[in-house]
Amino acid sequence: MSRIHEALKKAEQERAASQGGSAQPEYSAVEVATAPVMPGAKASELDAGTEHPANGRVPFNAAMPSLASPFNVDALMARSIQQSWIPDEKIMLFFNEDDKVRGTEEFRTLRSRLYALRDKAPLKKILVTSALPKEGKSFTSANLAQVLARQHGRRVLLIDADLRNPRLHMMLGTTATPGLADYLQGGTDEFSIMQRGPMENLFLIPSGQELSNPAELVGSGRLKLLLQRIEPLFDWIIVDSPPSVPVSDASVLAKGCDGVLMVVRSNSTPIDMARRARQEFPDEMLVGVVLNGTNSEVMPYTRYYYDQDHSSATEPRS
Repeated sequence: MSRIHEALKKAEQERAASQGGSAQPEYSAVEVATAPVMPGAKASELDAGTEHPANGRVPFNAAMPSLASPFNVDALMARSIQQSWIPDEKIMLFFNEDDKVRGTEEFRTLRSRLYALRDKAPLKKILVTSALPKEGKSFTSANLAQVLARQHGRRVLLIDADLRNPRLHMMLGTTATPGLADYLQGGTDEFSIMQRGPMENLFLIPSGQELSNPAELVGSGRLKLLLQRIEPLFDWIIVDSPPSVPVSDASVLAKGCDGVLMVVRSNSTPIDMARRARQEFPDEMLVGVVLNGTNSEVMPYTRYYYDQDHSSATEPRS
């Protein structure tokens, strides 16, 4: 885990060095340090549903939608909702034709490292979290899903499981309902909450209606059931969760996923908070740490790559 420790230490050093400096932009480029090992097993089999409503948990047999219709890719394409997304192209990096936008190459590197980890152990459902709010976890979740979907034939599902402060629908320029909260309350089926937008093979489950008791519904087990049912339809499932220090949702959600990707913000995340967030998850669950918000001076080789590529594209050949 040495590279992860180095990433956290680097974030703290940059934060300390920049005290009193100008504010960093909310979103910028990322770096990633991946863990050397991955879990060797999938999430455990789901409980058949014996929890009593008095515990504040929704039993699986309460208002469960019927799956009498085919549950396959054809059904996914026919029954998911086609939406005209209007993404914010300043932070949704892969919805325009400019492959030289700062940050795109870092997300391609992250994609490559995740595939390398998947060669060693099962890895499909990834939870993306952070220690505290405003560290860029939703930005990371959305762009990771986009770069994965850019590969030919790869279907990717992005889930907004941050029911306390959902952001993905705003970033992608679409509606929040129907969504995950509606499914967790037993009001709809899996296909009815999935959206398709202009990017081929990228699907979204938005947050859904506002809830007064998100923790109880997240812990009900229905999200694990959802993931279990839809997993065969997708190559990757990216779950955006709430920050892990203020609330317990992330550690609960992680139990239904194969790995956790943690986002820390350069010049911002206190190292004690990053370490506390790290302790919320078993060692084998953490696949890596994304260092978000680094500036160009921290990434000279990336800047050189972009400058050279730009020059070769614009200058005439001799």
